[in-house]
Amino acid sequence: MRKMILSFTVVFLLSLNAHAVMTDTGVNVPFVQGLGMSKFKDNCAKCHGDWAKGTDSGPPLIHNFYKPSHHGDEAFYRAALNGAKAHHWKFGNMPPVEGIKRKEVTKIISYIRWLQKSNKLY
Repeated sequence: MRKMILSFTVVFLLSLNAHAVMTDTGVNVPFVQGLGMSKFKDNCAKCHGDWAKGTDSGPPLIHNFYKPSHHGDEAFYRAALNGAKAHHWKFGNMPPVEGIKRKEVTKIISYIRWLQKSNKLY
């Protein structure tokens, strides 16, 4: 019985990767990106835009400057946790994201990379 329940649980959890959540804008976001999307909207969207396309306050992350070959994941960790000096844009220095944890940044990076791939940056 335990093996059957465990098997069912594993199959169920794996199947979640295949499902998507439709947002209020009609975009299908993979279920596994939901937490990253939520953390991004809470911590990053004010400056980088709801879909990371930038605002008057911050640059777009859907840009060649931010694809993995130019800004690897560690650059995102450093920027979120420690802040970053302006070097590609004229928005000024980015302050650290107040109260953010590395584990949350990991989810945000995964979501940003998904957005970048969805926008054919790499």
